[in-house]
Amino acid sequence: MRTAVTLLAMACLASSLLAQDKTEGLPTNEKAQRSYNEALDYLHRRMKGAALDAFKKADKQDGGHCGACQTKMILYGIELHEWKTAESAAEEAVQQAQGAKSVALAHYDFGSLLLAEGADKRKDELFSRADDEFTKALEAVAKFPAAVFGDGQALAHLKQDDAAKARFQQFVDMRPDDSPDRQRALRFVSQPELARARMAPPFAITTTNGTRLSMDDLAGKVVLIDFWATWCAPCREALPHMREIAKKFQGQPLVVLSVSLDSDEDKWKEFVAKNDMTWPQYRDGGFTGTIAKMFAVEAIPHTFTIDADGVLQDEHIGDASIEGKLKKLIAKARETQTTAKTAQ
Repeated sequence: MRTAVTLLAMACLASSLLAQDKTEGLPTNEKAQRSYNEALDYLHRRMKGAALDAFKKADKQDGGHCGACQTKMILYGIELHEWKTAESAAEEAVQQAQGAKSVALAHYDFGSLLLAEGADKRKDELFSRADDEFTKALEAVAKFPAAVFGDGQALAHLKQDDAAKARFQQFVDMRPDDSPDRQRALRFVSQPELARARMAPPFAITTTNGTRLSMDDLAGKVVLIDFWATWCAPCREALPHMREIAKKFQGQPLVVLSVSLDSDEDKWKEFVAKNDMTWPQYRDGGFTGTIAKMFAVEAIPHTFTIDADGVLQDEHIGDASIEGKLKKLIAKARETQTTAKTAQ
């Protein structure tokens, strides 16, 4: 599982007060502007490695003052595991930040980067540095929910569970009752060890039949998320298999959720009804949809298998035999349910 999943989930936590588009940091040097536009073109063609190099070039040509370049270097440095590039950009951003909000955002971005790098390299020193950066972000702006949550994760990875639980509780108190990320924080308050796991991103959706589903409401159940689209031939070929799984495990602690990347709602609804897709369905609208971005989906069909604790267990692009894994996870979920009932 790519670290990007964790970071994209964290990015969604940023409050409207602090989440800003750093367009004011566009390059001013003429050569840098050309390099920056070249980088954007590479992104349009999904050539992220080339885009990252072009953003680096633009930032250098702009004398290290291109805030927009630095933001992109951090984002794609994380995704491509180019940690040196991402750290260099984050350091520049921190040095150049002015004003409480900009300072808080710069330290938050640096903390998020170090958190991801720590998860990738499994080094406590990186989690400790992440804790420092999130703390500095909160010193600049105290009411910064995303930084509070990020610091909770850093502390949990350092196994400072009491301090981590205090941060997660602080986050809970800052968020509305129906917020998916609040539900996630509540789980971390009671089970801080989950904050060290590869958790599925927190989300909440309303399916075609009007049912509200959130990732953390499904605790205790195995979840299979299937990203697909009506225009995708391999997805259509895999549909009978997905239908078979939904029927085979009906009545067991398993939720199958199909997330469509269709842009045409009427065509999608017609296809779902015509093909007897009776399990939960949701339309995300494309690769830039909220859920698709959270899971860093770039190709379909793409499935994610999540255990009863919400931990990501498997990821497959294309049709794959997953029944064996599902049986094991369902059996474990049943065992946990039985143990809980006995304890009560």
